[in-house]
Amino acid sequence: MIRVIKLSILIFILGLNLVSCTKKSTTKKMGTTLYLELKSEPGTLNPFSYTDLYASYVQGYVIEGLLTRNIDTYKWEPLIAESWQVNPNGKEITFKIRKDVKFHDGTPLTVEDVKFSFDAIRNPEYKAARFVPYYENIKEAIIVDPQTIKFLIKKKYFNNLSVLAGLSIVSKNFYGDPKAKRNKVLQGSGPYVLHKYNRGRNIILKRNDDWVGFKLNHLKNTNNFEYIHYRFVKEANVALEMLKKGQLDYLETLTPEQFVKKTEGKPWGETAFKKKVQHRASKPYRYVGFNLKNPLFKDLKVRKAFAHLMNRELMIKKFRYDMDLPATGPWYQQSPYADPNVKPIPFDPKKAGVLMAQAGWSDSDKDGVLDKVIKGKKIDFKFTLVNSNADYEKYFTLYKEDLKKAGIIMNLQLVDFTSLIKLLDDKKFQAVSIGWGGGGVDNDPKQIWHSESIREGGSNYISYSSKLVDKLIDQGRAELDRSKRIKMYKKIYKAIADDVPYIFMFNRKFELYAHSNKVEFDKPTHEFAIGVSFWRPVQ
Repeated sequence: MIRVIKLSILIFILGLNLVSCTKKSTTKKMGTTLYLELKSEPGTLNPFSYTDLYASYVQGYVIEGLLTRNIDTYKWEPLIAESWQVNPNGKEITFKIRKDVKFHDGTPLTVEDVKFSFDAIRNPEYKAARFVPYYENIKEAIIVDPQTIKFLIKKKYFNNLSVLAGLSIVSKNFYGDPKAKRNKVLQGSGPYVLHKYNRGRNIILKRNDDWVGFKLNHLKNTNNFEYIHYRFVKEANVALEMLKKGQLDYLETLTPEQFVKKTEGKPWGETAFKKKVQHRASKPYRYVGFNLKNPLFKDLKVRKAFAHLMNRELMIKKFRYDMDLPATGPWYQQSPYADPNVKPIPFDPKKAGVLMAQAGWSDSDKDGVLDKVIKGKKIDFKFTLVNSNADYEKYFTLYKEDLKKAGIIMNLQLVDFTSLIKLLDDKKFQAVSIGWGGGGVDNDPKQIWHSESIREGGSNYISYSSKLVDKLIDQGRAELDRSKRIKMYKKIYKAIADDVPYIFMFNRKFELYAHSNKVEFDKPTHEFAIGVSFWRPVQ
């Protein structure tokens, strides 16, 4: 649903943010509203310091990058920049900015705003540390003339053009003061304006009829609704009922259980419709992550034992109706960058017991709970798993019982998403369940897996550190030959999987979604995204 590539940390699950470029003209029907869901209210809409995927959804309608992707070809297309050039030696990337782009307050978007948007990311006052790894190879932005900006490249990086093309361009005038409160406001140059924000209830966007995209052949048939109305709906089954009643028009992700068990009979096939599709976009995954600074989880044998105690095969059969695969590593296993020789860790309580014993854990006092002397004190193996998605409680209830049989006590703590992110930022957790979006098709693992990303505000929440992985990531980022980079990244994939910093849970086989009868479209999916930006109100 997001209109341009944005360098979101992509917490939770959804994938690539693109716009397609190949549709016939349609007449826009004014006065129409597209009702969408957000599973959580964004913690902040600030384009520099936001941390959640839900904020990026809203921003994707309001704020744009220099270029946009085509969801059928995956090629870059013009947007704010009408043209671009990569110097043959790879040391410069130049963009020519359109003259007719305006921010929502009517002020022109200039090269000064582009330069500010880049410089602010590396200004600590803007708290944009999560994005720094992507731009660290860009030396500086230089204004050449009123329409041209040049970025000097200090280091080879296969994604340099992509990160610059996806740079979120904001107004220097509006965001120039890093101390100004910008949590519930948003301004950009995109196809929609932030119209209303009713805290705890909804966010309403109004179409920007002055959007430059309507002048471009490859974008003029997008954004066909006058309003985008986001409703905050935490519970998946509540959202499903709202769609059935016509209160939502699109559920981006149906659970397999919903798809199989809860979408039969009326109104399905009449006013509500479900879709099962496949496309080539990257796939998200969910995981259980361990705080590797915590003494309980420093031992690799313990983490492997925990993986052996999660019955993912049963979970997939019981809750996911065989529509998922057991995940094998740090990104989706269908990716060309994943090592196909890495296999999922099987459910094996006996093997887990051996590993725990090898790690020094035993039930010395025969109370049914494993214990160990750490720093002169007997410690029972008890810990808390924090989670913000109520739909996963049934998975962890099953996991909790298998852990208990092995002498391990897991407490479950359900918290709201904002609280969860704070716990992660402050490193005040023992284990966490959360998810990562798929990112780009040509992914870069540095944000999550490099030891430099352990820094404050970084995305390496669990404090994973491996000299081998750091070295391979650094080498891979500098390798411009995709085939060679794939070989390096497969090694990264295996090395991380072998370290078991997460229990990698599931990879989706299909995209399952639902929509109302108030929308229409030409095909249910494009090559690299569903293509909601092309949906139209029923005429």
